[in-house]
Order: sequence, then C-alpha cells, then structure tokens
Amino acid sequence: MAAPAIPLRPLIVDGVTLGWLDDARVRKLSRFDTVFRIDDDRIAFAPKFYDCDARTAALTDVTNLLREAGEFPAWRDELYAAAATFDAPPAFRIERGAARWFGIRTWAVHVNGVVGEREAMELWFARRSPTKGIDPGRLDNLVGGGVTAGIRVDETLLKEAWEEAGIAAHVARRARPAGAVHVRRALPDGLQRETIFVHDLALSRHFLPAPQDGEVVEHRRVDLYEAARLITIAEGPDEVTVDASVVVLDFLLRSGSIAPDATNYLALEALRFRGADVSC
Repeated sequence: MAAPAIPLRPLIVDGVTLGWLDDARVRKLSRFDTVFRIDDDRIAFAPKFYDCDARTAALTDVTNLLREAGEFPAWRDELYAAAATFDAPPAFRIERGAARWFGIRTWAVHVNGVVGEREAMELWFARRSPTKGIDPGRLDNLVGGGVTAGIRVDETLLKEAWEEAGIAAHVARRARPAGAVHVRRALPDGLQRETIFVHDLALSRHFLPAPQDGEVVEHRRVDLYEAARLITIAEGPDEVTVDASVVVLDFLLRSGSIAPDATNYLALEALRFRGADVSC
C-alpha cells in the first residue's frame, strides 16, 4: 500500500492528472503517436481528441492492440470512468482490465458481512476462484466489486451481493455505508489507485452465502481475532487480498477491536487512507 518508488509519468487531461505510467509503459504507448502527445514530464491526448467520446474511441483502439500484445492479465468487457472525482463527468472511459496499466483511479464497493455483536462479532470471508485474473485463490471480503461507468454505488452493491454471496436485494439494502478506504500500490499489471466504498451488513447466524457467478469458491466465518490474524498473513493459501485487508483493518479500528494504545495504532490508522489524494 506504500506509494510506488518507481518513476511515473502523469496522463493529464484538461489540466487534471488522471493516470500514471512507468517508463516501460510509456515506451509502449509511444507508438500510438496519433493518439498521444508524450513529453518528458507528461502524457496528453492529441488535440483532436477533445471530448469524452473521442478519447474513449481512441483508447478502445489502443487497448485492443495492447491486448493483442499480451499486456493485460484480465479483460472484462466492462468500462470504467476516468474522472477527476467520483461524481465528476468522465474525461474518458476505459476497459476495466486496462485501468491499472494506465494508472487510472478506480472505485469499488466492499461489504463486511457481520454476524453478532460486541465481543461475539464475526466476519465472513470469501475465497476467490483460482481462475480469476487478479488475486486468484486469495481470501476476500464477503462482497466486493468495481463500480463501472454509469452505475451507482448502491446498484453495484446489490449486483455484487447477489452474484458473490446470493444475498437477496431486500437484505443487501440493509448494508450501512461506513466511509471509504484507499489503496495505492505498484503491481505487475500497472498502478492500482483505488477508492473503496465500505459497507457493513448485519447478517443472521443462520445465513449461508451461496455464490451465483463462479467467481467465489468458498466462504469462511471467523471471529475478529482470527480476522486480524488472517490479514497479517503475507503468503500462502490463507493470504487475504490487499483491498480486503484494508477493509477488514478499517472494521477492526471502527469497532474498537484495536485499542488506541495498541502498538503502532496510528500507523495502522494511516493505512486506511494511503492514496486518498485523487491527484496522485
């Protein structure tokens, strides 16, 4: 979750930084000289691509060619909106699987499935399918998914709750917004810059998740001590995704399960907001 130390060049649209690319990706982008203007300190679209539709069409051609060259580990046939802020009009839309390659800020919804109260609280974890292009086989939050272009946060929550855990809409609507956490890290497929809208959903002890879309292969309900232990595992079959680890850490802090006088409390607190600046 630490800020990448590698040199990055900003992708700037209308004076706003919307993406970040390393030197290797900038070199690969340089062959598309009719689409991009690349300088030592920035990347910009050519002047003829002056609106969202034109930039999106040009990027579709570029990303399809990069896909043919094997640049993207996962292709989703879904579009993300690239904008200065979540509620701003998009400067362009881009294939979801290419967003990290261009270092675009993305937005997601995650749900803590919570059972019980106080000392008896438990959290649900889901295991991602081993065939997933990103974080295959790792543990994840009960519900989590990206917010695609033109779709609201609540719509995403309802969709993902059903697909990943079989949670009916009337139950999923009881999920309570609990703020946002942020992730920024360099990965083999690019730069992840993601803001996650966190929700807590109280569930009955009799509830059993029932995944619908094949993207989840197992569920596990654990107490908060075990949840804390899981998010410290650095590798192995019980490793939790970074995104889910931050969401669980946020829950542990908000619920008071980590006391303010605990060792490194403020450092843990800060982890939730690493990468919160939308311009970097």
